[in-house]
Parts: sequence; C-alpha cells; structure tokens
Amino acid sequence: MNIPIDTPQDAAAADAVFARYREAVPVTGWNPVLARLLDHRSVRAYLPDALAPDTVETLIAAASSAPTSSNIQAWSVVAVTDPLKREALSRIAGNQAHIRQAPLILVWIADLSRAEAVATQAGTQLDGLDYTETFLLAAIDAALAAQNALIAAESLGLGTVYIGALRNDPEAVARLLNLPPRAVAVFGLVVGHPDPAVPTAVKPRLPQQAVLHRETYSQEVQPEAIARHDLATAAFRQEQNLPQQSWSDLLMGRLKTVEALKGRHLLREVFERLGIRLG
Repeated sequence: MNIPIDTPQDAAAADAVFARYREAVPVTGWNPVLARLLDHRSVRAYLPDALAPDTVETLIAAASSAPTSSNIQAWSVVAVTDPLKREALSRIAGNQAHIRQAPLILVWIADLSRAEAVATQAGTQLDGLDYTETFLLAAIDAALAAQNALIAAESLGLGTVYIGALRNDPEAVARLLNLPPRAVAVFGLVVGHPDPAVPTAVKPRLPQQAVLHRETYSQEVQPEAIARHDLATAAFRQEQNLPQQSWSDLLMGRLKTVEALKGRHLLREVFERLGIRLG
C-alpha cells in the first residue's frame, strides 16, 4: 500500500510506521506522542551513569496516572539501585547483564497486601481477594502503570527493557525485596542511559492484519500475515547480525516444551505460597 506523502510530518509518520511493520500502514494525526510510541525499542546495553535527581519520582508520577480498575490501585513498585540487589536480581533472571549495568530496575508488584491491610484495620474481611479475577486486576494494574513509566522514561531520553524472567523465582524476589504476603513481583523494568556503542533498532511487529479484527475475529488472514512477518523478522535479524530465526520458530521454541518456561509452569503453586490464591 502506498501512503500519500505531502509534508515532512507525513514522511516522518510513514518512516516510523514502516520501521515498525516493514510495510506501509496508513496513520492519521501524527504528533510527538505517536512518534515516541512507535520508536520504542528494548535496550540491553547501558552506561553505569546515575540518573538525574528525582527521576524515579517523575516516572512513578507517570505510572500513577495510568488507569486502574475500580480505582483499587492494586500495584506497587520497588525501585532497586543497590548494586548487590541488582546483581541478585540479575542471577534470578538468568544472569541478564543489563540488570547489573543500568543504575535502576523497577520491580512491579501485583499488590493485594495493601487491600488486606486496609480491611484488617477496618475490622472486616475481603472475601473477594482469593480469586483469579482479583489477581488479574492487580497484575493488569501493574502492567498499565509500568507502561506509563516506560513511556515517561523514553521521553526523557532513557532506555528501558522489561524483565519477565523475575518470574523464574518469585519467592527469591519476595525474600530479597521483603515483600509482604499477597504481594508478588510480576516483572521488572530496567531504566538507564543507553550505551551509544551498542545501537538498537526498532523491531518489526506482526502486521495489523494479524492482530486487528473488525467486529468479529478472523482467522483466515492469519497465515499470510504471519508469513509476511516471518520475512520481515528474517530481514531484521540479518541487518542486526543475529542468528537466523523466523518469528514462528521463535514462538514455537518459547512454548513448545515445559522446560522452556524456566520454572514458571509452577507459578500457581508459588503464588499460593506467597499468599495469592486463584479461586
């Protein structure tokens, strides 16, 4: 699809969208917020430089501005700057070096402990705590808050990368961060100054035909859209001097065996030991 380009703004939009999909997609109302969103890339190499004063508070102000289900605000975050704690979190997450390199990792907590404490103070009991829906509420609240913080960090010229591998051992994270019962770490967010010697690029995403459905879900377009994405992924990996692997192979490799889950297949039992019951 050819997108009409009449202004420099149109050209910037077309370039940003093409980088994201490796194919043209029409967009409207281009502005700096959209430019920032489409320019996101995960950064895995950082300088050790400290962040500017009050950066954490600024990021959490943005996080607190995210939507929250029923205004329950069932999330918390632990800002970890101590090198020894970051080293420990790195080990839990499979020895990811960027956790040690960057000056900050924010550990996002699905936090039902606060709700229980409020109820205890009021002399009442919350029968709705021990259900899957309530945990989902807390985990989704944490994810929405974290994404606001990520966008805020990138708007300040910082780099970020999510760390789902903290779920490899939530009990170890809970011990390290002194989390109370009913509070579990769902992921981390590394924040720091990107190392300019290790450039990063915008990674292609699935075509909109694979993820955008109108009125009803359509499976018919999926195979062709995924095939296009496999080609785009191959081109990207070649440009980045990465081993060749299609997106389809990546997906299957991540989910084909229980071993690939790296212990996370036991999360239900682990969460129950941490006070999260999924009734």
